[in-house]
Amino acid sequence: MNPQLSVMTLIRGGVFTRADARACGYPDPDIDSYLDTGNWRRIRRDTYAPYQELTLVDERMVHLRRVYRLLRYGESGLAASHQSAAALHALPTWGLDLGRVHVTARDGRPGRHAGGVHRHVRDPVGPGVLTWNKLRMASPARAVAEVASVAELAPSVALAEAALYSGLATPAALKRAVNQLPQGAERAHRVLSLAGTESASVAESRLRLILSEAGLPSPSSHPPPADELSWDSSALWFPDERTVVEFETRFPFPCWQSDDDPEEVPDHATPADSPADLYGPADDGTQPEPLEYCWISWPDLDNPAEVVDRIHTTFTRATRRTGIRPFDPTRRRHPRRRLPHRSTATPEEDLPS
Repeated sequence: MNPQLSVMTLIRGGVFTRADARACGYPDPDIDSYLDTGNWRRIRRDTYAPYQELTLVDERMVHLRRVYRLLRYGESGLAASHQSAAALHALPTWGLDLGRVHVTARDGRPGRHAGGVHRHVRDPVGPGVLTWNKLRMASPARAVAEVASVAELAPSVALAEAALYSGLATPAALKRAVNQLPQGAERAHRVLSLAGTESASVAESRLRLILSEAGLPSPSSHPPPADELSWDSSALWFPDERTVVEFETRFPFPCWQSDDDPEEVPDHATPADSPADLYGPADDGTQPEPLEYCWISWPDLDNPAEVVDRIHTTFTRATRRTGIRPFDPTRRRHPRRRLPHRSTATPEEDLPS
């Protein structure tokens, strides 16, 4: 399936029509061939789904299907917003409530309605609404801002970092969208202050947020020397602490930039002219070698206190192995104890007459 049809399928909640396939470059003989071989399955007349998508229907897929039906066949003038718009833009919805479809309209009664629809009333609807494939939805920046104004901190930060990583939004666009919110701007600004550009998955975003909230050192922007990670793990490198923190990669962020056009690749993934530019300085014997490793699994991230304690313990072990005690500028200095003054004068009775 080519990328255009994949995006179309995602927007429609895992299904597509014969007209969609034709518009994406599939002639009728190819369509019939995919159906005959079982790669595509017929859902109803002229509506199909890839076999893999059909067998893996999760909460996100059901939510997308409900959003598509509501926007395409429901009340006119509705625009998908909040996490519903984020899902349409293929941004991660980890930790967000997908039980209700979020839409914004110019009039009506705000709040939860029958059928699992949360209606947000905003007159005028406001800037940052676009139309794609006859579907009205909030832009990626506006969707992130809306979620950040009401959702919990960790899912909001992960969503903002995914939008930055994928190139769907810029820091300036996110800040502008937050300033245009009718309410919740202060909460959303805090999310933007914590969102960085280094994370490449929800797991990494959660781990970096835990480190930041605990006041732990920031990891290096380069991978650790002699990187020997498994295919399903990533790592953060702390050169001053000589420690590698490995974590389980879960829910990687999308990146819609083409590998064939280096001019459009965002700053975090700019093609390097040499291996040193991409992987950091070469290990010529002067770079510190890792002394300790710490493994953080996906379930561990549900207990931030335990994660912080484990990383602290690993830092301490590495410090003991180096034999160097790091200087703590916050440590209280005790005044030196002065010894009693001893006089060196000669007693008067011993002085010559």
